[in-house]
Amino acid sequence: MEKNELILILDFGGQYNQLIARRVRECNVYSEVVPFDISIEKIKEKNPKGIIFTGGPASVYGTDSPKRSKEIFELGIPVLGICYGMQLMTHVLGGNVARAEKREYGATEVKINNESLLFEGFDKNNKFLMSHTDFVERLPEGFENIGLTESCPNAAIENKDKNLYGIQFHPEVNSSVNGTKVIYNFLFNICKCKGDWVISSFVEESVKTLKEKIGDKKALCALSGGVDSSVAAVLLNKAIGKNLTCIFVDHGLLRKNEGDEVEKVFREQFDINLIRVNAKEQFLSKLAGVTDPERKRKIIGEEFIRVFEQEAKKIGTVDFLVQGTIYPDVIESGLGKSAVIKSHHNVGGLPDYVDFKEIVEPLRNLFKDEVRKTGLELGIPENLVFRQPFPGPGLAIRIIGEITEDKLEILKDADSIFREEIANAGLHKNINQYFAVLTNLKSVGVMGDERTYDYTVALRAVETTDFMTGVWSKIPYEVLEKVSSRIVNEVKHVNRVVYDITSKPPATIEWE
Repeated sequence: MEKNELILILDFGGQYNQLIARRVRECNVYSEVVPFDISIEKIKEKNPKGIIFTGGPASVYGTDSPKRSKEIFELGIPVLGICYGMQLMTHVLGGNVARAEKREYGATEVKINNESLLFEGFDKNNKFLMSHTDFVERLPEGFENIGLTESCPNAAIENKDKNLYGIQFHPEVNSSVNGTKVIYNFLFNICKCKGDWVISSFVEESVKTLKEKIGDKKALCALSGGVDSSVAAVLLNKAIGKNLTCIFVDHGLLRKNEGDEVEKVFREQFDINLIRVNAKEQFLSKLAGVTDPERKRKIIGEEFIRVFEQEAKKIGTVDFLVQGTIYPDVIESGLGKSAVIKSHHNVGGLPDYVDFKEIVEPLRNLFKDEVRKTGLELGIPENLVFRQPFPGPGLAIRIIGEITEDKLEILKDADSIFREEIANAGLHKNINQYFAVLTNLKSVGVMGDERTYDYTVALRAVETTDFMTGVWSKIPYEVLEKVSSRIVNEVKHVNRVVYDITSKPPATIEWE
C-alpha cells in the first residue's frame, strides 16, 4: 500500500481514537493508530508527516498515566495534541495542568484566533465538543493561546515555530461543527500533506503485494458472506486467481436465504473456487446450552477454524489462511491500548494451534466505508457491497440466551420482515444498520380469545457514519406499526415487539 504520506495517531486510550484516524483518511491522507509508547526509533522508521496525540481518561499528573518524553517533540515532526494529548504536551514541555473547578462536557462555544494556520477559514466563535476534567493552567515556553471558552482559558494553543499544536476539544466527532476542517488544516497547512491516498492505489498496491507474498502457493479464504470477507476474497482472487480456494462455512446462523445468495454471486459472477460447507448441525451442537455472548463468539471462532482445517486437508497443502479482519475489529478487540469492547471471532477467537503457516488479512488497515469503496473498485455488485453489516457470529449474538433451531427460525422470519418493510418504505439507504433481536423474555399476550405466553422481539435501527458512535433511527410510527403487526401475525411464538431507542454510547449497536 502506498504510504508516502503517513499520519501517526498515538493511542492514549480515548474512545474516539478510530474516529480521528477515519477523519484523517477522509482527507485522503493515510493514518495509523499505534500504541502511545511506540519507540522513537519506530517513529523515525515510519517517517510520518505528522503525529496526533489522542484523548484519554487519565490525568497527566497521575503516577500511572501514559507519558512521552520530550524527545518526540524534538523530531521536527508536527504534533497535534487533542484533549489529554494537549495536556500531556503542556506537562512534558514545562507548562502546568490542573484540575478544573467546573468540568466541561458537550457542545461548547470556543472563541478562537482564526489567524492561526490551525483555524484558517473559521469564524471567531465555533461550537466544538468538550469533554475534560483537567485544563491547561499555564502554557509552556514558546506557546501562545489561540482559543478559549467561558470556563477554560486555554482551549487551544500553538508553538508556531516548532509546529506544535494543542486543542482541548474533540474535532473528530459530529457534534463539533466543521471539526474535520481543523484536522484538514493540520494536515495541509501545517504538515504540508498532498492528500494523494485513494482506494484505487490501495487496491493496486495490495494486489501487487499479495502476488509477491503468496506467489504460486495456495491460499484458503474464510468466506462468511459478509462485506468484509467478500471483498477480501475478490481482492485475493484478483491477485492469485485459481490458487485461492474460498470455503464458505454456512453455520446456519446467517439471515434468511443468505447462504444461497452468497453462493450464487461468487460462483456465477466471479468464477471463484468455492466450497460451501453446510455445518449448521455441527455449530448448533457446540452452542447447545451456551448463553454467555463471549463464549458464543469464541466457540464459533474456534469451530470456523476446525471446519477450515477439515476442508484444507481435503484440498492439499494450504500455506495461507485469508481473513476479512478490518481495522475496527483490531482496535475494538483490544490488541492496541484501548479497552476491550467485545471480541471478534476473526481476531480474538483463534486457538494457538491453527494448522496454517500464516494468516493474511488484506483489509486489516481499512475502515468499513473504505472496505465498501474497495469492493466497488473491484467490481463487486453494489447490492453486495452495501449489504447490511453482519457480525461474524451471525444470529448467535442476536438471540439472547441459548440458541436452538426453533429460535433461529423465529429470528430469521422476524428479521426478514423488518428488513423487507424498511426497504418498502425507502429507508434502507438512510439507516446504516437495522435488524431484529430475539430476546429471552416471554410475556403474556392475547391472540383471538386465547392467552399466550411467547417471545418478545426487539427491533434495532441505528444511524451512524463510523459505527463507533450512533443514534437510534426515528423510523416513522406507521412503518414500525406495520412491522410489528406483520411479525406478530406471521411469526409463530412471538406476541410482543419493542423498539430499542438507545444510542451508542452508552449501548453498543449489537445486543451481545
